[in-house]
Amino acid sequence: MKLHELRPAPGSRQSIKRVGRGPGSGLGKTSGRGHKGQKARSGGSLPPWFEGGQMPLQRRLPKRGFTNIFTKRYEIVNVGDLDVFAANTAVTPELLGERRLIRGRGLAVKILGDGELSKALIVQAHRFSKTAVEKIRAAGGQVQEA
Repeated sequence: MKLHELRPAPGSRQSIKRVGRGPGSGLGKTSGRGHKGQKARSGGSLPPWFEGGQMPLQRRLPKRGFTNIFTKRYEIVNVGDLDVFAANTAVTPELLGERRLIRGRGLAVKILGDGELSKALIVQAHRFSKTAVEKIRAAGGQVQEA
């Protein structure tokens, strides 16, 4: 094989549509753009959200509520999810991340009280619900705020 023999694979390249080359081509005169109007002009394309001049949908719908920029977001873990750890394990946010019980990076962890815990664990988290604290202590474990 030589450099001057290189060709693209058959069927991989499509020939360009040659427009405006006379009436015999079938794409002469208006070059497939129809007659006059905005879409016949150069640069005359409309954005997909344009609705013909009527009031656009995003302006017809009312705005409601707001986003509190000071809100604190937590990764949620239930007490029942902690039953996978061996007894007397120190369960930290880093360990929860390794076990993929939480996935957000840098977010605070909150333990909620859904499910049952059958082992004594030392649980470290940023927040706990009352029922979670009760269930962890009832199983013989400890609660530590991180």
